Amino acid sequence: MYVPAHFSESNPEVLKEFIKTYPFGLLVTNGKSGLDANHIPFEVLEAEGLGKLTAHVARANPVWQDVQNGDEVLVVFKAADSYISPTWYPSKQEHHKQVPTWNYMVTHVHGRISIHDDERYVRGVVARLTRTHEASMQKPWKMSDGPADFIDGLLKAIVGIEIDITSMVGKIKLSQNKDVRDVRNVGEVLTARGSDILGAATLRAADEKEKSQS
Repeated sequence: MYVPAHFSESNPEVLKEFIKTYPFGLLVTNGKSGLDANHIPFEVLEAEGLGKLTAHVARANPVWQDVQNGDEVLVVFKAADSYISPTWYPSKQEHHKQVPTWNYMVTHVHGRISIHDDERYVRGVVARLTRTHEASMQKPWKMSDGPADFIDGLLKAIVGIEIDITSMVGKIKLSQNKDVRDVRNVGEVLTARGSDILGAATLRAADEKEKSQS
């Protein structure tokens, strides 16, 4: 991924928080059948080095048989994106030297995959994922809420995936290469248009840029 310096985010802890906030990743593999992409919710776990990603796929999904343990893979996590009109930059009205662009926030994770086709591992993956996403519910669902034989049957229908992270890179493109007033106005327009995630991030970028220049 091409990442100009003003859009780069390399802090591992910041990138892990990004993944926790936007955990639905795109797993890209290049196995025996060639390139493939699967959309999967992930958990990021602390471990030796940069940590691990864990997930599960349906047993019927060929991806777990198409790759071999140790194969290199890529997982892409995206927060939000939007077209940016040059008319949103106040400076455009003065010199007209602005053009359209597209802003977005993404994190790319490279790692080595391993497959775990055993009930204990899969149960742990599902339990952690469930706890994470049920935590905000008024009455959180847990695996023990379902009949044991029903849950056991579903667990047999999925396979665990683990990825040892070898590198991470984030690209947070929020018009940071523009004047503070331009960045701020883009954030305000995005927010007014309902792009709350990207709008709020852009307004924070404007504040940070203004602070760095003071």
